[in-house]
Amino acid sequence: MRLIKVVHKAPLRVARISKRKQQVRLRRSMLALKVALAQEKQETKEMLSIYKRYTMGEGKKAELKVANKQLVDICKGLGLGVFALLPFAPITIPLIVKLGQWVGVDVLPSSFSINNKSNQNRK
Repeated sequence: MRLIKVVHKAPLRVARISKRKQQVRLRRSMLALKVALAQEKQETKEMLSIYKRYTMGEGKKAELKVANKQLVDICKGLGLGVFALLPFAPITIPLIVKLGQWVGVDVLPSSFSINNKSNQNRK
């Protein structure tokens, strides 16, 4: 009887450890998503203030280029949002992102892009 308890303890322990790893991985990805969304929010606020100043004649061309770049990022996010409404979205969105990387098109907004995060950490 004691041998059976020893044999069955190991799979339960492994299951607990893997469950904990999954929870930590999910928590980290949710925090990364929160940071990316906060960054998009801040960039969008800056974009709107630049457009407001530009319409009043106080904006500069360099600021307008930054604002237009953020507008493109918003359109990228809206494009992916359309696919979020479709069935099998957890499958189609990563597929579209991977296909975009394969073709050489940046589908994700700049704050969600993995390449830009590594570049920002270096600066």
